Amino acid sequence: MFLESIATAVPPHHFTQPECLAALASTPAFAALKPRSRVMMEKILGSGASGIATRSFCLPEIAPVVGRDAQQLNETFEREAPRLAAAALVPALEKAGIVAADLDALFICTCTGYLCPGVTSHVAELLGLRDTAYLQDLVGLGCGAAIPMLRSAAGFLALHPGAKVATVAVEVCSAAFFADDDPGVLISLCLFGDGAAAAVWSDVPGGGKWQAGHFTTVHRPEQREKIRFVNAGGKLRNQLDKAVPGLAAEAVGELWALRQGEPDRVLAHSGGRDVIDALEAVLPHALDETRGVLRDHGNMSSPSVMFALERAVAAANGDRRWWLTAFGAGFAAHACEMWR
Repeated sequence: MFLESIATAVPPHHFTQPECLAALASTPAFAALKPRSRVMMEKILGSGASGIATRSFCLPEIAPVVGRDAQQLNETFEREAPRLAAAALVPALEKAGIVAADLDALFICTCTGYLCPGVTSHVAELLGLRDTAYLQDLVGLGCGAAIPMLRSAAGFLALHPGAKVATVAVEVCSAAFFADDDPGVLISLCLFGDGAAAAVWSDVPGGGKWQAGHFTTVHRPEQREKIRFVNAGGKLRNQLDKAVPGLAAEAVGELWALRQGEPDRVLAHSGGRDVIDALEAVLPHALDETRGVLRDHGNMSSPSVMFALERAVAAANGDRRWWLTAFGAGFAAHACEMWR
């Protein structure tokens, strides 16, 4: 399938890491943490060691998030996820020279909330998709979901020649914030931000378009407990083990060995500073776009790799081939290649 356009969106409320620390430090949830936990958060948010400069959230204030109950967090996701997805999809449609009613299919992936019917139904209503358009929600795939979503879109295009398809990765990570003394929970609170990335695809070649294909995947169900969401009193609580950077590097290295060409760039999910360091140790490429996304937005979960793709598209120059990878809950990792 061929990329017609790509666009991204973040909420209008931007915060530096020290601003996040100041806001969270004023909350009862922070005061209830053990001294060791508070020191950890102060180190991550106050020292600049995370590699993150700013994060964006759908809510104008951070402090109330860690005090909200499950119902309030669910309502935040239901309200904000469709808006954020639409904010990315509208400019992608404009760049492709089409309107929402021209779409034959809409694929949306997310893991930071649950709706039934899914986010696609809400976006279809907001933007005016045809009532015969195919809607597909992908949930439960975590941070790695964008590439399996592209694989699904490619399958649809293979079965429906001439179709126009949109994909959107959207996460309201702030609707899944949690605070307790578990180090993985606290690291998640310090790293994640909200964002969405949309792309429009067709099966029409030409004009220097980027083609996507050669999808690969690897999953390690026996490592499931290392990185996943668990239900904690109705809230989503991120379970994140210190072994994740090593798991990611091992899985991505395995996928790298299956590539079909030598890429000019590698574009990866911005899981965090330690994850990027581990990936660069097994890949013969510097992950410049990935580090830039982490710096400007934090870890946005599934949209992150698509943010890196948008940056690569803007600075492609003479590039002919890219290799994309994303990974997360499962434990699972995915890759695809793009070329022109």
